[in-house]
Amino acid sequence: MRNLSKVGFGGGCHWCTEAVFMSLRGVTKVEQGFISPKENTEDFSEAVIVYFNPDIIALKDLVAIHLDTHRSTQNHSMRNKYRSGVYFFEKREESVLAEIMKELQKDFDIPIITSIILFGAFTSSQEQFQNYYFSDTEKPFCKTHISPKIKLLKEKYIQHVAIK
Repeated sequence: MRNLSKVGFGGGCHWCTEAVFMSLRGVTKVEQGFISPKENTEDFSEAVIVYFNPDIIALKDLVAIHLDTHRSTQNHSMRNKYRSGVYFFEKREESVLAEIMKELQKDFDIPIITSIILFGAFTSSQEQFQNYYFSDTEKPFCKTHISPKIKLLKEKYIQHVAIK
């Protein structure tokens, strides 16, 4: 078995993003918080760091799931807080992600706005917000915003879903 890999994802509320990736087989840990790009470490936006076993789930599948579970083709007024990005940690990962994004663009009718960004810094969310969805799936925010994403996972990516 290979070592774990990691990748960062941002694009929507980190409560939503955390729940999506916590639901997947092969994901061993999800850190919820705020990520900034290397070129501007003061420019944080909501995001998660996903630790995964590439022998169980491929990076391409993780990126596809990310693109499908947030507004990856739309800018909106909250985009500074919810930067649409895939964060890489090692320079060699940039070209791999670029190829994945190019291939996945074929699944979308309009251009993906999600950027490939060199990771700069991470700040964890407060503990009370960690594991937000799975601590109480009946909260109004969870039912309205996160549960539909989990439903999409179960419909489109069932082979990767670890929850029932």
